[in-house]
Amino acid sequence: MLRAFFIALSESKSIRAIAEKSSIGQKVSKRFVAGMTVEDLITATEAMNRVGVHVTVDNLGENVTNREEALESKALYHQLFDEIERRKLDANVSVKLTHMGLDVDEKLARDNVSELLDHAIRINSFIRVDMEGSPYTQKTLDFVREQHARPGAAGHIGTVLQTYLFRTEEDARVLCSEGIRIRLCKGAYKEPASIAFPSKSDVDANYIKVAKMLLKSGVFHGLATHDEKIINTIKAWALAEGVSKSAFEFQMLHGVRRDLQEGLAREGWGVRCYIPFGTEWYPYFMRRLAERPANVIFLAKNYFRG
Repeated sequence: MLRAFFIALSESKSIRAIAEKSSIGQKVSKRFVAGMTVEDLITATEAMNRVGVHVTVDNLGENVTNREEALESKALYHQLFDEIERRKLDANVSVKLTHMGLDVDEKLARDNVSELLDHAIRINSFIRVDMEGSPYTQKTLDFVREQHARPGAAGHIGTVLQTYLFRTEEDARVLCSEGIRIRLCKGAYKEPASIAFPSKSDVDANYIKVAKMLLKSGVFHGLATHDEKIINTIKAWALAEGVSKSAFEFQMLHGVRRDLQEGLAREGWGVRCYIPFGTEWYPYFMRRLAERPANVIFLAKNYFRG
C-alpha cells in the first residue's frame, strides 16, 4: 500500500509544484539528491571518485511540455560533458527521453540525444538512456538500438531494463546480441499485473536470472541494486563462474548505503554511484520512498536533528 501511495504522490503535479519550491522539501530531498546546482553535483562526484567509486550524473527532469524546455535540458547536458572532461571526472551521464522532448516531438528528442551522443563519442564518454514507465519501453529500446548501430557509437550508449516486467529477459537477449550495455534494475513505476510481476520474490528471482545472463554475455553491464542478499548471490556466482570483477559493475544510488558502495570498491568490485541533481527532484524523490518506505522514518529523524 505504501509503495502505491508514494508512486501516486510522484505523479501529483499540484503537490510537486508546492514541494519543489518549499525550503522543507529541498532540505529533505538532499538525502537522495546532490543539490540544485552543477557545482553541488561536481562536489558529490569528486567525493565518490576519491573513494574509488565511478559516477553517473543526471539532471533531474522528465515529461517536458515544450521545445524550449527540451533544448535547455540538452544544453545543460552538454555543460555536464564539458565539466566531466575539463575536471577529469570519472563520470558519465544519464538522460530520459521525455526530458529531451519525447512527449513534445519525437524528432526533437531523437535529435537532442543524438547530438549528446556525438559529444560522448568525441570525449570518449558514455550516455545512458534511462528507462521510464512501460508506455515508453519500446520507443526507448528502438532508439538506443538505432543509435548504437551508428558508426563509432558502439560502447558509447546504453539503456536500462527493469526486471519487474515480463518482457525483460527477451529484451536483454536482444540487446546483448547487439553488444549494448544494460543497467539492470528492479523498476520503480506502477505497472499493471498483465505486464509485470506482482510479487517482490518474483521480481528478485527474475533479477538474478537476467543478471547471470548479462554477466555471461561478454558485454560490460551494470547491476543496480542495494539488496545485499542479491549482491552476495551475484558475487559468489561470479567468482564460481570465473567472471572477472572488472567485467561488470554494481550500481547504487546517491544517499543509499554508501558504506556498502565503499566496501565493494575496497574489495575490488566495480561500483558506480548514480548522482542526480536539479530543481525538479520531486518525482525521483517519491519513487525512492516507494522503493523503501522505511526511508520516511529515516528522513524524519534526520530532519529534526538538523
